[in-house]
Amino acid sequence: MIRQITLLSFFLLSFSSLSAQQPPKCTQSIDSLVNEMLNIISGKAGETRDWTLFRQLFLPSTRFAILNHPSDSLGSPFEMVTVDEFIELMQDQYYQDGFTEYELGKVVNEYNGIANVFQSFYAKDSEQNEGRGVTSYQLVYFDERWWIADVLWTTDSNGVPIPKKYLQN
Repeated sequence: MIRQITLLSFFLLSFSSLSAQQPPKCTQSIDSLVNEMLNIISGKAGETRDWTLFRQLFLPSTRFAILNHPSDSLGSPFEMVTVDEFIELMQDQYYQDGFTEYELGKVVNEYNGIANVFQSFYAKDSEQNEGRGVTSYQLVYFDERWWIADVLWTTDSNGVPIPKKYLQN
């Protein structure tokens, strides 16, 4: 019981400190919110990204996760990071030399303050490597705005095509 009360107190304190800030305009709609995330992570070489605004899009407990495929030749099939760890990764020279990601299409499912977005994307890095995939966002609505609760993505690098329903708006 004490653990439940402590956990509840933590969430209430986290949410009360979040609601004290003026919410960014992009948090008023699902489309604006997920597209702002892509706008911030995309940038030309040397371009400064707005990490303060980026942090305001997410709940404090948000996790970013990627499902890698054997053909990706990466060490782990599944990787997960916090918002701050994601920002740290994005400050690596690989991304600072230029990275672009934009939406190809999306499907939104929403009910009673929760939403799931399947957004297909195209990405290109400074080395001209290109890729496509799908990002799944879990969203919640409270304090008169949308928040990103979790982000999970994968690419089509293993030859599995993106379903057409995710490529249309």
